[in-house]
Amino acid sequence: MKVYLRPMGIIWGATAAQAVAEGIALPLCGAPAAFLAAQIIEGEPGATKHAIARAPTLTAIDEPSVQTLLAKLTNPRPSIAGLDWSRPRIMGILNVTPDSFSDGGQHNGSDVAAAHARVLVGEGADIIDIGGESTRPGAPLVSIEDERALVLPVLERLKNLPAPMSIDTRKAAIMRDAVGVGATIINDVSALSFDAESLAAAAALQAPVILMHAQGTPQTMQENPTYLDALLEVYDYLEARIEAAVAAGVAREAIIVDPGIGFGKTFDHNLALMEGVSLFHGLGAPVLIGISRKGVTGQLAGETDPKARDFGSVTAAALAVNQGVQIVRVHNVVATRQALRVWQATSRGHDGT
Repeated sequence: MKVYLRPMGIIWGATAAQAVAEGIALPLCGAPAAFLAAQIIEGEPGATKHAIARAPTLTAIDEPSVQTLLAKLTNPRPSIAGLDWSRPRIMGILNVTPDSFSDGGQHNGSDVAAAHARVLVGEGADIIDIGGESTRPGAPLVSIEDERALVLPVLERLKNLPAPMSIDTRKAAIMRDAVGVGATIINDVSALSFDAESLAAAAALQAPVILMHAQGTPQTMQENPTYLDALLEVYDYLEARIEAAVAAGVAREAIIVDPGIGFGKTFDHNLALMEGVSLFHGLGAPVLIGISRKGVTGQLAGETDPKARDFGSVTAAALAVNQGVQIVRVHNVVATRQALRVWQATSRGHDGT
């Protein structure tokens, strides 16, 4: 049977270091976190059995699949695009599309968009994610020519930006052009599956890649999405896409994973992913969550206007970070940075002095 491990009882800072030193916890993705226990899930989606084990006892389980997973959970994550994982990283969203669900048309014009990117960095964004095609539910496909005209002038104006830029695209041609003018990360909501050339392009460009799960396309993804077990099926999909990318020549240590909140998921599917997001550390890659202003946040917060969902979005980001998520993709950088500063100060652990 296939085995999954979901870290639980995640602790931080000095408390985590002491617990690891005393043998009552194991490090999570290196430092500064550790986990006290893990949920062991055995079987296939829709037919699983579950158990809880204290973290140190996992090292004594004589099962190669468990030990392989344990190594992926505990090994440090290499730096990507100059960013280490000593603290959570904020990805600031820069949509240069006329029809994005939250801020479509708000940053029309290359100069306006570039200025907003600099504001986001000043507010604390560690990465700027630039997209020229809306992937909201029902959004139409944008041509390569139109997408190129939207994103490349912005990237040209941001060559000296003191933060790495990611290009949010599903198209190999845009990946090549964007990296050529300054993008350092490829962020593909189709996990390099939409365009037949994307795997080869990403490998040739030697750029870090964000692989995201989506069931269907933006045009179809909310038409009755169905899973036997959303958490495990999304995990399995991302595991397969990692292996496909590595087989194509993408460096394993340059891969980030994103479970794709809102992309072919119902409200309950999204909640299952939010609750169990620490499972994805078992993939051995940094984990990104993009939940800012999305429908599930609106449903939970009781807000129909996407721009009124920032309080819920910030709460969701903090909860994800508390499960060890390394990157949160957000619209409101100021509010998120404030929340993470408070979280860091109160979760780092103290020795009583």
